[in-house]
Parts: sequence; structure tokens; C-alpha cells
Amino acid sequence: MITANNQTNFRPQLHFTPRDQWMNDPNGMVFYEGEYHLFYQYHPESTVWGPMHWGHAVSQDLVHWEHLPIALAPDEHGAIFSGSVVVDKHDTSGFFAGKSGLVAIFTHHDTKPGTDLTRQRQSLAYSTDRGRTWTKYANNPVLIEEALPDFRDPKVFWFNPQQSWVMVIAAGDTIRFYKSPNLKEWTHSGEFGVGQGSHDGVWECPDLFELPVDGDILNRRWVLIVSIGEDANFLEGSRTQCFIGSFNGDTFVSEESPAPLLWLDHGRDNYAGVTWSDVPEQQGRRLFIGWMNNWKYANVIPTSNWRGAMTLPRELTLTAEMEGVRLLQKPIPELQAQRRGEQNWAAFELSNSELTVTHGDLLEIIAEFEFDDELEFGLKLRASETEETILGYSTHEQLLFIDRSRSGAIDFHADFACKHSALLKAETGNMKLHIFVDRSSIEAFANDGKLVMTDQIFPLSSSTGIKLYAKDGSVKVKSLTIHTLNSIFD
Repeated sequence: MITANNQTNFRPQLHFTPRDQWMNDPNGMVFYEGEYHLFYQYHPESTVWGPMHWGHAVSQDLVHWEHLPIALAPDEHGAIFSGSVVVDKHDTSGFFAGKSGLVAIFTHHDTKPGTDLTRQRQSLAYSTDRGRTWTKYANNPVLIEEALPDFRDPKVFWFNPQQSWVMVIAAGDTIRFYKSPNLKEWTHSGEFGVGQGSHDGVWECPDLFELPVDGDILNRRWVLIVSIGEDANFLEGSRTQCFIGSFNGDTFVSEESPAPLLWLDHGRDNYAGVTWSDVPEQQGRRLFIGWMNNWKYANVIPTSNWRGAMTLPRELTLTAEMEGVRLLQKPIPELQAQRRGEQNWAAFELSNSELTVTHGDLLEIIAEFEFDDELEFGLKLRASETEETILGYSTHEQLLFIDRSRSGAIDFHADFACKHSALLKAETGNMKLHIFVDRSSIEAFANDGKLVMTDQIFPLSSSTGIKLYAKDGSVKVKSLTIHTLNSIFD
């Protein structure tokens, strides 16, 4: 199991991190024989990005993780970039002698011989022992597009209506779709992306899945998730968008065209997220996790013998809003088992003041507010005389924001210290915030997951104050519950 050895003040106590060295994108998430698998981009020789491997961990509850040996390492075809893992239930690949097993579909990255031009090709590996060891397919790579230098991150799933495998893959700043009967031979079937969404950077790490709207299994939509690489011209850095629409087995079509710009997370630190494959249908849920970092500064965050963490796992659902069908995110209920202490407050009013309610560096906070004034209110997290991270709401502008300009260590990159915001309408004068505070992060789910913000912070271990505040008016705190949480290392 993960141990607390070599912890630093910034090592998360609720989030997945590598034992040591560098980690970025989650890869190959799959549920198989009672275990959730999490693979990830890993550099075992350094705390900065380098030749990519697939690190590997498993869990039975998505909270406590057991580290396993490196699953995939670079070979004659190149480094091991992102991809997915599927359960080949009916042995369509022929790897499993008629039984079931796990197949990884991933990007091999290298340079063309005799040139300095990069190339990216898709390859396979398979496991007959529940993912403990992996054999690379002898005829790799299985999919090559010579004209596409950016051609990576395949997400594969079984499309039952056509009895075929579907691959969703990033190609420059569009998404391409392929089909296969056996995971080895692929046929191009469609494209999506021209004139749709944000093209502020290269597209990466796509995912595609179907969800019911408001739980109605007869009213369903497909969700396409696409991450966007960092571009020096945009302060936000790397981030992730989503599209809502339909999929016919060949290609995706947005329900609204041009598609509205829908960010999955309005914080600075949720990138390359994808969902678990083969979660049992009886669970009835779609589970997501992202890399809690940003390419703007990922290589220089002030951690010691490790770099990189994952977001908390989240459950994704769809709901019908006035403006259209939209994605909601909620923390998984398994996290509730980490609660060990609870403080509750009855309703009270806060007017032009701030109130310290507790201290802690591993907390879950659930707060409901009611307002009819034009004011700013919210919470000051991991606060001390010299540090604070503000999660606030401006009722006049209808903006939810995080301000980490005084959040602790901020001088490692010019773009880290910032205040950023997102539109969140609260027509009824009510606001609900569900917040997780960890050693080096804030994750805020507003109004039952309608808007989410994830930010890293690096405060002093002594900055533990939690304050409520109201500025330029009065707000009613309808309810406030704060749970102290157990570390996943306990």
C-alpha cells in the first residue's frame, strides 16, 4: 500500500501521488475483477518530464491505492504516451485463448529515423494476469497516419450496436474516429472539431461516453471530453473542454452548432482527465479523474522527491438546464469514509466581517449561503497572518473566483499567483459550496457540481485557518458543516 514515507508538507493526504519522481496524465483507467486500475504517465528517473512510461496502481475504493511495478516502458518503437485499457470480454483480439483479459491501446512516440521529426503511432499490449504483467503485441504499431505528427492518446470502447471497437484519438486540433473488429485492424470513420470549441492549443486526451439526462435512460446524450495543451499566449495554460451531442458509431455530432464553449473545470489545475472503462453497469455511474497540474508550471512546482497529483475521483452526470444539457461533477461518495470529525453551525448572518471557524489542512467543507444584497462573500482557506487562498463569490458580477495571489509559495512561476473567475448565476439568491482542502490543493464544487474549480496551492504548514467573510454587505450562512478527514496513509 502507499505509505507516508518521505512525505513533505505539500504531499497530498487525500489525492493520488506517485511514490517518487514525475507523474502526469492518467492513462488506461479500467475496472476489472473487483479492482480499479490507474495507469499514468511516469518518468522514473526524474521529477521533471522525460521518457514516458506507464506507472500503475490499483484500488478497491478509488481512495486507497496500492502501487504496482511499471506496466509499460519505452522500447524500439519509442516512449509510451497516453492511451486506454479495455476488457476484451469475448477475446476479439485472440490474445486470451477464448477467455477475457486486458488490452492496452497506447501511443508510441519517437522520431523518424534519419530526421528530427516526431512521429506518433498506436500500439497494443495485453495482460493475462489482471494487469500485473504486460506483453507488447509483436506486430506493433497497429495504426499509423504518416501525415499527422500530433496523433495520440487513443480512448477505445466497445460500441455494442455495431459490435465493433471504437477509437477516439486526438489529431492536431481535431478528433478522429476509427473502428475495429479485433483491436488490431482499424478503419477511419469520422472527424470532429473544425469550428467547434476552443483551439487555443493542440487537442489531447479525448474521451467519449454516453449518459442519461437527469437519470432518464430513455433520454441520453454522448459526452466528448477534449483537453487543450498549454499555449504561451493564454494565461490559463492547459485545460479541458467538453461537448454534448450524439454518436452513431462513426463520428460525433454536437447538439448545438457551433458548440458552446464548455470548460470541464474552471480552475487552473485539472488537465488530461478521462473516465474509467468497464465500470459495472449496476453501479450506474461514470467515474472521472484528472491530472492536478498545469503545463504552465508543472515542471517547477515546489515539491521535493515527487511531482504530480491526481484530482479527486468524480462522478459525472448530465442535467437539462435552460441553456441546454450540461455536465455535472460530484465527488465520489467513497470519500465520506475518510470523515473522522464533524462540526456543525446553525444559521447565522455575516455582515462586513470575517469569522475564523476552524483550523486544518485536510478538510471537507459544505456551506450554504443566502443573499439579496450586492456583495462579495466566501471563504479564506489555509489562512494565516501572511497567507490565504480566497474562494469567493461576487453577487453583482455573478462570478465565482479563486484568488491564490497570497496562497503561500508562488514565486516559482510568473503565472501561478492569480485570481481567476467563472460565471455562475444564482437567480434564487442561494449558493452551495462543497470544498475539499488538502495539503496543496483546493477543489470546490458549486451548486451541486454545476461549476467546479481545482487549484494547487503551496502554503506553510502553519497556515491552517478557515474563515468565512462578507464584504460590502450581509450574507446569511444557512448551514455550515466541516469534516476533519483521515489521511489515506493512515
